[in-house]
Amino acid sequence: MGRRIRIFDTTLRDGEQTPGVNLNISDKLRIAHVLAGLGVDVIEAGFPASSQDDFVAVRRVSEQIRGPVICALARAEERDIRRAAEALEKAEKSRIHIFIASSDIHLQYKLKMTREQVRARTAASVRLARSLCADVQFSAEDASRSDPAFLCELFETAIENGASTVNIADTVGYAVPDEFAALIRRVMGGTRNLGDTVVSVHCHNDLGMATANSLAALMAGAGQVECTLNGLGERAGNAAAEEIVMALQTRHDLFGLEHGVDTRMFSRASKTVASVTGVYVPQNKPVVGKNAFVHDAGIHQHGVLANPLTYEIMTPQSVGLTGTGLALGKLSGHHAFEEKLSELGLVVDPAVSLAAFNAFKDLACRKKDVSDDDVRALVEEAVYDSHIVDGYELDTFQIQSGNRMQAMALVSLSRKGEKFTETGAGEGPIDASFNAINRIVGQDFKLLFYNIKAVTGGTDALGEVRVRITDAAGHEFPGKGVSTDIIKSSIRAYINAINRSMIQGDTGA
Repeated sequence: MGRRIRIFDTTLRDGEQTPGVNLNISDKLRIAHVLAGLGVDVIEAGFPASSQDDFVAVRRVSEQIRGPVICALARAEERDIRRAAEALEKAEKSRIHIFIASSDIHLQYKLKMTREQVRARTAASVRLARSLCADVQFSAEDASRSDPAFLCELFETAIENGASTVNIADTVGYAVPDEFAALIRRVMGGTRNLGDTVVSVHCHNDLGMATANSLAALMAGAGQVECTLNGLGERAGNAAAEEIVMALQTRHDLFGLEHGVDTRMFSRASKTVASVTGVYVPQNKPVVGKNAFVHDAGIHQHGVLANPLTYEIMTPQSVGLTGTGLALGKLSGHHAFEEKLSELGLVVDPAVSLAAFNAFKDLACRKKDVSDDDVRALVEEAVYDSHIVDGYELDTFQIQSGNRMQAMALVSLSRKGEKFTETGAGEGPIDASFNAINRIVGQDFKLLFYNIKAVTGGTDALGEVRVRITDAAGHEFPGKGVSTDIIKSSIRAYINAINRSMIQGDTGA
């Protein structure tokens, strides 16, 4: 058996920093349960000092998730550290993760601190965190552009004051594999009191080398790797968890390293994260992309049929892509639908299951073949709507549109037994519909983001629409809708976002 690598997943923290992603508390809990099922060692649940929502999200994850260490991020400041400790109070296993920049460019222009001041701040913050939590991780931000000698001094200071993990962050994706591996070796050899302290790495993908840098670091001796599902994160994202783990597993002959992840959960986990965040996985994405195990060229197909090893270095089953035997149609009952949810690993409340089943029955009457992806989309929409009470619901809509006329929409919504109808004009049927809805709710919401995705192929495909709107105060709210009618799914997404704006105070501890 080789060294066991700790998988530190930061989908809920750094992954949420993906532009356009804004996870609410229920979103974070859904992903956290998936991560626990996947078997990651550490879940970085959020940054409690950044907002009340994030504080509550970390607290809820701490209360509900068992197995992985639950981690909270904090700047090297007393308020942040105490806030993180408070959010983690009910965790089975907790960790406070402190960070401060270490590169001269960050010290000069961002922190406006000297190296000595950074060392002093590190000592005080790690010492405080250690008094509040038995497990403390210290990260040097922009470590890959830092003076290696100073990096060693900073880590020595952190370890002296109680850090059990020190993290080398390639914050801006600047490193290349050989260089990064050399830095890891330099730090491990030059940190005099390293002892049993775990050396961790956190790589960004700005130059497309996050996974390569992470693997090079592990071979150089690092014991923990920070990553996200689907490679989500700031700018070009982070090292992808599925790529790192499958590389370790597929090339065990080379790496000789062990992990505790159930790789058969990757496909399911990837789909959940994509659906919750609205960041779709590219078809050619390694490991979890739609085309990852598709062979189009005739010579490839012939080879795979003769022996899959000719063109497949890992099996679809190893990441959870298995054939399903249960087909659903318009005659399927609720029990069969529940069996399908279980088969797909979709664990939802009974009310959500019933709402999704009703939507499925409606779809099955209009679409001959209901795919697994259709079922997932219907369930995701039901989850999205499940926490909304007394919100608006779509009753009817009528559209007039053409290439030589202004689009007009007549929209009727219902709420609390009352029906509201308004008309709106716009550049197209969707713009007109949104304007009519604004008149009904009495607010001038602005559309910031609009995305359409066909869930499956064919002219009867479900269309999944994601929107993000803003109110007059600048608050942003996401919305989602699915239907075989794009205008209907757009209207439902817009209504969903408005309903979310009405419950923005859902931050109770």
